[in-house]
Amino acid sequence: MDRQPPRTSVVSPVYGCIGCLEELVLRVKAAIPPERGPVEIVLVDDASPDGAWSRIEELSALHPEVRGLRLSRNFGQHLAIAAGLAHARGEWVVVMDCDLQDVPEEIPKLLGAAQPGTDVVLGRRVERQDSLGKRASSYLFFRLLSWLTGVRQDHSVANFGAYSRKVVDVLNAMPEADRVFPLMVRWTGLPATHVDVEHAERTSGRSGYSLARLMRLATNIVLSYSDKPLRLVVKLGLAFALVSLLIVAASIYRFIAGDVQVAGYTSIVASVWLVGSVIILCTGLVGLYLGRLYNDAKRRPAWIVRQESNRPQD
Repeated sequence: MDRQPPRTSVVSPVYGCIGCLEELVLRVKAAIPPERGPVEIVLVDDASPDGAWSRIEELSALHPEVRGLRLSRNFGQHLAIAAGLAHARGEWVVVMDCDLQDVPEEIPKLLGAAQPGTDVVLGRRVERQDSLGKRASSYLFFRLLSWLTGVRQDHSVANFGAYSRKVVDVLNAMPEADRVFPLMVRWTGLPATHVDVEHAERTSGRSGYSLARLMRLATNIVLSYSDKPLRLVVKLGLAFALVSLLIVAASIYRFIAGDVQVAGYTSIVASVWLVGSVIILCTGLVGLYLGRLYNDAKRRPAWIVRQESNRPQD
């Protein structure tokens, strides 16, 4: 017979943090007060390179609250979160990283702020315990993202938060394959609040987000959630048209004034290369957007669960 359905679920994508999984489970179980129970802890193995699945199976055997999902390959953090949300059963779902930088002891603070009329409680990291390079790259990432999407992004807020069943059901119903968890939550427009939380140093593994990966992520986010690059292309085209009109007007004026000279070879070649580069850039940008539409049109599953531990009988 299956256990009583959980009231609270904790979803954590697992990648490169096998050494802290047991501590994560024990601290989460100790942190959630009895009145918030029963609880389930959904650990999603995103093809972790350190063989985390065997450890998740061991923890599932020792702790009935632990459920494990093993994805068929590395789908990325946000799709791993989406897979966990699709299997979470709690009335409230807490999303947190597995490396213990999101402090489990702060979960009661998040759940305590989940008052009637509030569907999202986001943890705001007051003092980030990251290296200077990590903080700088994160700041640049969110600044670029804010400019491209036209929506202010707070670099102190990540995935750590508590989300109501209404929010989870809405996210699960979204069909797109390119998922970015925080932006999807914001898109729902459901009532949200922020709570200051402690941020700890990483206890195991290292961050998979380098500056280059953050820039690629920003590009994917913009192509999936914003049309600003297309609008910038239109403005660029208008600017080139205006410059062309000015050049034509200047040429006509010089012709009327009798100041006619043979155009230089260098200026002609430079103009051709400049205009050609802009055309290729604009065509490539439009192609990227069409590629996104093509991926969504294929309707492939966003992730594949290879194995599951402690699967509920209901």
